[in-house]
Amino acid sequence: MNVQDGYPPSSYGESFADVYDDWYADVSDIGATVATLGTLAGGRPVLELGIGTGRIALPLAATGTPVVGVDASPAMLDVLQTKPGAAAIVAVEGDMAALGDAPGLTDRGPFGVVFAAFNTFFNLPSDQDQADCLEGCHSLISDDGTLVIEGFVPPEGGLTDGGISVRDVTTTTAVLTVSKHDADNQLIHGHHIEMRSDGNTMRPWVIHYRTPEQLDASAAAAGFVLDQRWADWRGMPFDPAVHDVHVTLYRKVSSP
Repeated sequence: MNVQDGYPPSSYGESFADVYDDWYADVSDIGATVATLGTLAGGRPVLELGIGTGRIALPLAATGTPVVGVDASPAMLDVLQTKPGAAAIVAVEGDMAALGDAPGLTDRGPFGVVFAAFNTFFNLPSDQDQADCLEGCHSLISDDGTLVIEGFVPPEGGLTDGGISVRDVTTTTAVLTVSKHDADNQLIHGHHIEMRSDGNTMRPWVIHYRTPEQLDASAAAAGFVLDQRWADWRGMPFDPAVHDVHVTLYRKVSSP
């Protein structure tokens, strides 16, 4: 586990747990995600990396699929436990980069599917963290299981250097997004700064993005091979010249 610039694994969840459901409820296609994961699992248990407040896990568990989730943030897991249906989910507090250390997680496997939705995998802030996560997935997934990672595709022309933008403005609150891009290390550091009359709240985030080809190489080093790459959870064929998001499926093929 790498703690970068005072940003431990729980930082994102601890900063966003109280607003996550309001801000990100519709950030991706939940229905298609749940349907596809259920099909891939075929009744076998599923492990979600970064389960958060249960945006995907709760509707997936409601279909009868056994769901286990890991998250480094106690605050996120506390929100999850307040929701209807949470009793059907096994939620484990732990770091995605140290899955072997998450209490009881190994005993819950092997898993038919391990997945990281949206850009959750990119929340791991270093190459080593991401490699450690993939090796942990390899040890937990069944021999015929599937690893699924959803992420954005960095534009060919590169990302901007960062800056300041307005995320939201209401009569009582203004939210600014401040970010800085480190192109050499493929890192974006940012804050959502929530300003209110009773005080301000800083919500930090770090993204260590990878190209699809870089993900493939990291997965191969951990013992996976590319199976399919889609443009969305409905299985639309992926065209790197057109699509800015990918859903990639990997098969377990060897020891890392």
